[in-house]
Amino acid sequence: MATEVISSKPVFSHPALALYGGTPIRTRFLPYGHQSIDESAIQAVVQVLRSDWITTGPKIAEFEEAIAAVVGARQAVVFSSGTAALHAAAFAADLEPGQEAITTPLTFCATANCMLYQGARPIFADVCPDTLLIDPCEVAQRITPRTKAILPVDYAGHPAALGEFMELANRHGLVIIEDATHALGATHKGRRVGSIAHMTVFSFHPVKHITTGEGGAVTTDNVQLAHRLRKFRNHGIDYDPQLRQHHGTWYYEMVELGYNYRLTDIGCALGLSQLRSLEANLARRRALADRYTAALADLPGLTPPVVHTDVEPAWHLYPVRLELAKLRVGREEIFRALRAENIGVNVHYIPVHLHPYYRARFGYRGGEYPVAEMAYEQLISLPMFPGMSDSDIEDVIEALRKVMSYYAR
Repeated sequence: MATEVISSKPVFSHPALALYGGTPIRTRFLPYGHQSIDESAIQAVVQVLRSDWITTGPKIAEFEEAIAAVVGARQAVVFSSGTAALHAAAFAADLEPGQEAITTPLTFCATANCMLYQGARPIFADVCPDTLLIDPCEVAQRITPRTKAILPVDYAGHPAALGEFMELANRHGLVIIEDATHALGATHKGRRVGSIAHMTVFSFHPVKHITTGEGGAVTTDNVQLAHRLRKFRNHGIDYDPQLRQHHGTWYYEMVELGYNYRLTDIGCALGLSQLRSLEANLARRRALADRYTAALADLPGLTPPVVHTDVEPAWHLYPVRLELAKLRVGREEIFRALRAENIGVNVHYIPVHLHPYYRARFGYRGGEYPVAEMAYEQLISLPMFPGMSDSDIEDVIEALRKVMSYYAR
């Protein structure tokens, strides 16, 4: 296969892309994300399965205390999913019909949906052109007497402008619910994400930094908020099942309308085991990000993520942007070509307001948030998970060179 040399590295000039019948870079598909489960995690789950409590038991508090300690918060409350945790945070913030909360359109739909669950309306604010994080200036322009909360998203694991949002909150009497589902272990000005906002939401989905299968958590320094969160996940009941058994009583009272959003002891045992590997997980993700960034420096047509100097990202994702003016095709063709090479790229995200439900309900037509919408047309997420080997990342880089060279203008 012919190659040409650019910056002393081989770049494919006219390869036979796998998309057109050529030999793929990899024989086995490399996903964009994947859980890492070792034998100690399996044994931790087995021990719980053999215990008296497989749900509503002692592992819940143990896991919550461990999460709070990791992020430096006074309280952590765990849930059955990150979406459930977002819903609970919206409830604890007293979001209700007639009120609004502001968030980014460049996020998974659950960030905005949690407001709808409470009858409130999501208001979107465009993102910054460099980081693709929600723009504090855009948010400030959308605050009205109906605004109750701001939900900044730590996109790809890069913390949002938390200091500016906390200042806005103090000035206007708002609640900051940080969607840090990408950002467990990230730091903002030397502080761990999870210890800054009024409430911070994490996800423990298998592609995240730790997993409980499905699961999530809210961290906070506010004891009253933590109490409301715990009631909400347990049908609005203000009495712990373990306490009922300990005191030998059947009596309980439902004091608010809640949901069954409980995380099991099985999941918490898995999460506790996973937490022991968090620092190694973060270190590997950062090493992978550094390798990608170095490789993209001499690869025309791709823009790497921007990182501010006062943060340390957690690198849940590594989203690159295509410089479409330098390519003969659009994002769809690049995506399909990389997938054909067995590189499991993905796209994060379709802007929330462009989903059919939001278009139909709120009348969005496209064009309302031009920075987020333009970024969406350019974005591709490269594989990023700690179980990736050095060979895996070199395969991704080789596939990028092969595909980008083929489609370059």
